[in-house]
Amino acid sequence: MFADILLVLILISIWVGLYGVVKQQGRILLRLDRLDEHREAAHEKEEPSGLPVGAGFPSFRLPDLNGAMTSLDDFRGERVLLVNWSPDCGYCEMIAADLARLQSDFRKRNVRLLLIAHGDPESNRKLAAQSGLTCPVLLLKEDAPPEPLRHMGTPVAYLLDAEGRVARPCAVGAEDVPALARSAIADPGGRDPRRLPGEQPLEASRILRDGLKAGAPAPAFRLPDIHGRTVALDDYRGRRVLLVFSDPHCGPCDELAPRLADLHLQHRHNGLDFIMIGRGDAGENRRKAEQFGIQFPVVLQEKWKLSKQYGIFATPVAFLVGEDGVILKNVAVGAEAITALAHEGLGKGKDWESAFSS
Repeated sequence: MFADILLVLILISIWVGLYGVVKQQGRILLRLDRLDEHREAAHEKEEPSGLPVGAGFPSFRLPDLNGAMTSLDDFRGERVLLVNWSPDCGYCEMIAADLARLQSDFRKRNVRLLLIAHGDPESNRKLAAQSGLTCPVLLLKEDAPPEPLRHMGTPVAYLLDAEGRVARPCAVGAEDVPALARSAIADPGGRDPRRLPGEQPLEASRILRDGLKAGAPAPAFRLPDIHGRTVALDDYRGRRVLLVFSDPHCGPCDELAPRLADLHLQHRHNGLDFIMIGRGDAGENRRKAEQFGIQFPVVLQEKWKLSKQYGIFATPVAFLVGEDGVILKNVAVGAEAITALAHEGLGKGKDWESAFSS
């Protein structure tokens, strides 16, 4: 009898314990579901979808590069390709010449190219001259941009009809903006009047934007450093080099810089050299180097020129270049990935490079 009672008590205890575990697990699952819902909702809020097709684009009045005030209403009766623009945007610089080549066709098709530009007049004037853009460039008031552009990056474009209504979905990025431009001059059959039969459309020509791949030769450079000396990649033949593209106004770059400074100090004789390629002026980059104790070369590229050769417009990114001048790994993006790439470069020697090349 006593044994039966003891068995029942044990079973009840086990059941109560299992019930508690299942109940707790259920609470955890419910919390995870709620977190997923919050993340999805936040993601949806962050995604800029733009004005819908058919919506009227709100009018605005902005100064052009010479200070003359221009309104969107001045272009009523024409279709308008309205592009959110910045002379400091690598992707804008990359597609500038492509848009310039379409200008004569825009005129034939009654399309007005209109750039709504960040930055100062001189920077915008310089980019326009270099790329052959002759369209109006209106300078954005940073404190009061047109509402549809307020939370958008660059380049972003809207195609507006003759009444100022959105004619196509908003285009975002260096692939979609040229595609929208091409669609604006396409004939009713969807054909590009500039293109010969069988010729590849602009948007189909895959311009490299995600970095040179492992196995590609690292583009050579010869650039001034922050102390006025000249640094050339060819001077590092026979050694591995971590090339880090940075910007003195980039938060993740600031997170990465002290890590690289420490690695360089601890492993400067371990077969890996470091070169940082900075944007901006020498003073800004010099102050950052001093702030984080960087003792390896920091060179200066003009705008995004060297970044363009390496096929990626972002910071921080890094390439590991082998002793023969060949890129050993695909581009590392962000502080964590670059730190890992640096450790990998320090920990691997000729055996690793031989395995890579075989």
